[in-house]
Amino acid sequence: MRVLVPDLPEFRALSQPGEGQVPGAELDFYSRGQVPVGEAQGVVLWLANAETRERLLAVSGLKWLLTLTAGIDHVQGHLPPGVTLFNANQLHDQAVAEHVVAGMLGVGRGFYRFRDAQAHHEWASPRLPSESGLRSLRGQKVVIWGYGHIGRLVEQLLVPFGPVIYGLRSKTEPDLAQHRLAEADWVILLLPSTDQTRGIVNAELLGGLKKGVWLSNQGRGDLIVKADLIAALESGRVGGAVLDVTSPEPLPASDPLWSYENVIITPHIASTTTDLVQRGARLTRDFLLDLIQGREPEGKVSADRSY
Repeated sequence: MRVLVPDLPEFRALSQPGEGQVPGAELDFYSRGQVPVGEAQGVVLWLANAETRERLLAVSGLKWLLTLTAGIDHVQGHLPPGVTLFNANQLHDQAVAEHVVAGMLGVGRGFYRFRDAQAHHEWASPRLPSESGLRSLRGQKVVIWGYGHIGRLVEQLLVPFGPVIYGLRSKTEPDLAQHRLAEADWVILLLPSTDQTRGIVNAELLGGLKKGVWLSNQGRGDLIVKADLIAALESGRVGGAVLDVTSPEPLPASDPLWSYENVIITPHIASTTTDLVQRGARLTRDFLLDLIQGREPEGKVSADRSY
């Protein structure tokens, strides 16, 4: 079985004699703009630009593709007929879930405001506790919108802090979803980018949320209509936002979102850890071993994928 994988030392190690080698797999290596010629039965897609991705998807003989990402919108609709798609939620779930919870805790304890004050050498202590804006997660109502694997892990991490947690899925009754959103103190977006979800956070939805609600988006930037979010920030309808994803990416220096104290922007790094590439190579090895030994690997994406 010939498989194309990223040209990185951690992946090259999978072809070297020793404990990490994958017997039965012939690995060949691609890099940006460089794709090996000839047929391949599988592609492990990661860290490739659009041109390289297009060439990999056009490889003859392709039977399956493993994208080492949680999202699949960059390949969905571009796969040749008959090619089975797998994703890698398990590679990113813990880090993303921790990122979500870290953002919520940082907001509740005012870290973003105190960091800004620190940059100006200011002691930003409120005169009275009631003026602090600081709060605990205990008793807060949290909606996890996109209640899949990562969403359930977020819930597990949040439970010890005592919030009331609701998970919303594509199959949740619309009236119930609207009710849960309307009473939320936090709305966590973990939705994929699809025809049904793009622009789902718009003026109408934001107008139905509780005044002062915070949004946390670790799904996709195009879930939110940016102009509508800015209007809701200006009116105070939305108390603030933690955004790891934006539209576009990178966010231009002139974008108005940068100027809001109550908007925390991270550069699409929720899943990033120092050992991410090493873990990606290990996941690839386990995936290939499952295939070679006749087992279906984890992460198969079904045609009717929901959230």
